[in-house]
Parts: sequence; C-alpha cells; structure tokens
Amino acid sequence: MSEQSWKTNIAHRTVHLVSLGCTKNLIDSEVMLGRLNGYKIIDEPSEADVIIVNTCGFIQSAKEESLNTVLNMHDVRKENSVLVMSGCLSERYKEELQADLSEVDIFTGVGDYDIIDKLVEEKRSQFSAKVFLADETLDRVVTGSNFHAYIKLSEGCNQTCAFCAIPNFKGKLQSRTIESLVIEIKNMVNNGYYDFSFVSQDSSSYMRDLGSNDGIEQLIDAVEAIEGVKSARILYLYPSTTTTNLIDKIASSKIFHSYYDMPLQHSTANMLKVMKRGKGVEKLKELMDAMKNVKDSFVRSTFIVGHPGETQEDFDELCEYVREFKFDRANVFSYSDEEDTSAYDDTNKIPQEVIDERADILGAIIRKTTIESLEKEVGKTFEVVVEGESEEHEYLLSARKLSWERDIDGEIYINDNELQEKLQYGKIYKAIITELVGDKLIGRIIA
Repeated sequence: MSEQSWKTNIAHRTVHLVSLGCTKNLIDSEVMLGRLNGYKIIDEPSEADVIIVNTCGFIQSAKEESLNTVLNMHDVRKENSVLVMSGCLSERYKEELQADLSEVDIFTGVGDYDIIDKLVEEKRSQFSAKVFLADETLDRVVTGSNFHAYIKLSEGCNQTCAFCAIPNFKGKLQSRTIESLVIEIKNMVNNGYYDFSFVSQDSSSYMRDLGSNDGIEQLIDAVEAIEGVKSARILYLYPSTTTTNLIDKIASSKIFHSYYDMPLQHSTANMLKVMKRGKGVEKLKELMDAMKNVKDSFVRSTFIVGHPGETQEDFDELCEYVREFKFDRANVFSYSDEEDTSAYDDTNKIPQEVIDERADILGAIIRKTTIESLEKEVGKTFEVVVEGESEEHEYLLSARKLSWERDIDGEIYINDNELQEKLQYGKIYKAIITELVGDKLIGRIIA
C-alpha cells in the first residue's frame, strides 16, 4: 500500500486488536478502538491493515504470552500492514523492546491510548510520561457484550506490595471524579447497557487521592440514582482500605450485588508482613468473615504461593484457611520473580519445583470449594442473563447468574424454557437450577 493510498483510504482500512491481561487493559483497548472509529474491526489478523497487541507485563507468564502474541501477529500479517505494541509490557521494557523487536512498527505504552489514531496515521512511536486514565469524553467500542461494560475508577496504586511492579510503570493512585463516572454510565445506559463492573488496581482506595476515604460509598449512592442501571459489582478491593462500613454499604444496596472480590494473596501473619500487605491477620479475617456473613454474599479471592519467605508451615496454614473458609471462587498464582520489586532482592527464594507443587495442591483445594459453592445453587431460583448459544451444544443456551462477574465465575446451561416465547440474548430472566453436571449448573427459565 503506497503512502498516498494509506492517507486517502482510511474508510476502507481494517484493524485487528488483541487485548491481553486484565479488564483494566480491556477498557484501554476499547478506547483505542473508539479512536480508530473509521476502521472496520475484523477477527482475522492476516487481513488487517493495522494490528494492535495491548500487552500485559505483570508476571513472567503474562510477559511471555504478550511477546509470543506479538511475534505470532507478525508471522501472519499481510504486506504493508502496521503492527502496534502497546500497554504494560511495552511501557515496562520500552528501551529493550524498541532495540530488539524489529518486527514491531509502532511502540506505545500506557499513556497514549487516546491518540492511537494519530500514532498510526503518522506511523510513529510515543511514550508519554503521564499514565492515561479513561474518562467520559472518549467514545469506547465496548467488546464482548451488548449489556455489560467495565468502568475504570482510577489508575495507579499507592500500595507497596513486595511482589508487584505495577506502581513502577502505572504510578501513584489517580482517581476519576464521581461526576465523570456518572456521565459515562448514563451514556452507556442510553446505548443499552445496564450491567456494570467497576475496576481499578485498588478499588477500595478510590478517591483517597482526592481527599475522600469513602469514595466507593459515594459511588454506590451516585450509581443507584442513575435510571436504567440494574446490576453492578466492584472488583479488586484491598484489605487495608476496605472497612466494615463499606461491606455493609454494598450489602444494603439495591443495585450493587453482595459481591466481594478481595485478592488476599496469603493468610498468615508472617507472609502478610513479608508481602507488605498492610493488614494484620486477625483484622483481615474479621473482614472476610463480615463478607461471608452477609446474606447471599459471593466471596472471591486470589492467592500467591511460593513467595520468598513462605515456609511449609505458612503454606499449610494457607491451605487450611482456604479449605475452611470455602471461597465461592478463587485463583492461585505461582510467585513470579519480578525485577524492581522488593521480593526480587529477597534471598529466601523458594525452588521452582516447590512453587509448582504448592500451586497444584492449593489449586485442587480451590476446585473442591468451587464445586461446593456451585452445589449450593442447585434447587435455588434467581435472576440470570442469557448470553447466547453454548459451545457445548446448539440446544443449550449459555447464561450466568446476574450477580456473577462476566467470564470468570462460571456458566449456566439453560436446557428448558417454560415461557411461550423465544429467549432473548442480553435479557434478564428468572431461572431455577435443576442440577450440577461437572462444573456446570443446569437451569430452566421460569419467568
């Protein structure tokens, strides 16, 4: 494609975007698609004029996935296409990647999502010093759903967890205003969205940089006043900034589900101190018990095993806590040794084979508690949203419990419908759960 035809045929250009890592990354990817609104979004990278890989740089496995994806995109790209590498990995290793990765045409990090159209048009790389924070002024192309959207509360993080390098390239906490969020949500509602997940690195610290310690409580009040919002949840609470008042506020909301997502990372006094998690073990367990005691609550967490300094006693105690608490959902990650973190310089490293073994053991416990949580749903009636045909069988519809988080908390197969009408995708129905098969609930629509 000549330079002249590239400049004159924007209406005929196509873009393929791969968003890796967390939902916060996904929001930034959706902003880029919004900026490239003159491009047709396509699923096949080999036919795209522009290919964007929005990378994750959190842990080693994510970094490897990001690099492999970039190289795979280069292998299938067509002649004269433009390959863009953006996001956290690109930001974190910008000098090394620009020196070594000749396959990439444009490099950009975490500060220029809102000018991606200019960077592509001018075919140039840029790394702005300030981290980009999506706001209400930018159009996003929401992907994956016509009724659910993620809303970013803030960027950056003021915590100093021993294992985490995110503050090094995302910076300190910077929160959006309530007014900004309300405008964006109202715009989303006008476009048919009614279900929202609020995300950030540390959601319970929202607005603390603006001088307010009850930002989430204010957010709940503001969202409840927006007509058309039917369902909401908050992801990524942090132990030291979550209070029992916040737990109660969420529990009493008519819009926000009693959905408590708090990555604990560990449960012993020794490891919480080593990992710099900023909360004593007794206070932490009090918070978790308060969440669990809320009627119809759903509690999710994340754990890291094999962190430097983790003794066998620490690990055994963690396993026992997870086994006894019975989280509705949880994830386990193997410790990843990341430069520019205090854990990286810790000499009490755990052998990789021990880390892998511990991850397998805790993973098995979590799978068991997940099944136990699913078993409790059998016989219950609750609201579900039908999302489409299941991949299992054309006669099974895929749904999720309205309170569940999209993509990560499970799938319900609908195999029967008592209504005298065809079920509509994206619509809320009442279903009764009839059985559990493997890790899939089976339900019947009744209203």
